[in-house]
Amino acid sequence: MSKSYPEITQRISSNMKTLRSDITDTMQGFSAMAQAATRDGVLDKKTKELIALAIGVSTRCDGCIGFHAKALVELGATKAEVEETLGMAIYMGGGPSLMYAADAMLAYEQFSQYAE
Repeated sequence: MSKSYPEITQRISSNMKTLRSDITDTMQGFSAMAQAATRDGVLDKKTKELIALAIGVSTRCDGCIGFHAKALVELGATKAEVEETLGMAIYMGGGPSLMYAADAMLAYEQFSQYAE
């Protein structure tokens, strides 16, 4: 059975609504941190999203993989850029990262289909 990263990200987004209303300060703080961290600086947004995808792979976080693969598609990342990033994640994380790197490519391909 294959994972559907568009479904995973939609489900998580929907489930976060409760957190946004129940722990407003925490969620606003997280949002502010995310905006600050992803803002163009010395590194551009695409580079930062590639790093985030690699971290998502290394921590085995399906939601992270989905959200960052989607962002990379929206930012125009190429398949080659994503694959090279995943190569570093595999190098640093070994076999478990290889398994999630394969899923990250699936997520990138799924979101790419929607972008066409």
